Amino acid sequence: MRPHKNLLAWKDSIELVEAVYKLSNNFPESEKFGLTSQLQRAAISIPTNIAEGAARNTKKEFIQFLYISSGSLSEVDTLITIASNLKYLKNEELKMITQKMDKISSLLNGLIKKLKMDIKVQAN
Repeated sequence: MRPHKNLLAWKDSIELVEAVYKLSNNFPESEKFGLTSQLQRAAISIPTNIAEGAARNTKKEFIQFLYISSGSLSEVDTLITIASNLKYLKNEELKMITQKMDKISSLLNGLIKKLKMDIKVQAN
């Protein structure tokens, strides 16, 4: 089994990708190559970077990939805000996706903090 599959941040980000796809499939056809595509790509970047980082040889490399995942999460948040402002999302959809993003953000930050502590302990 791959190490990333044990991480709650990875599991939850996979669920976020599925939710993003379901929601964005209801966006207007005119957004297919714009907002829809960008949102889906940004969402996919979150778990893929967690997985790639977990497979790296050092904790420092893993942390770097977690930062990339965090950046992609911020991109998703911005695109969701745009979609909401354009009235492509219902209030309950926005609330659900926002809760998922908040949880993933906390998990990523916690994992980064833990890995940094591990590095510090190893250095001593």
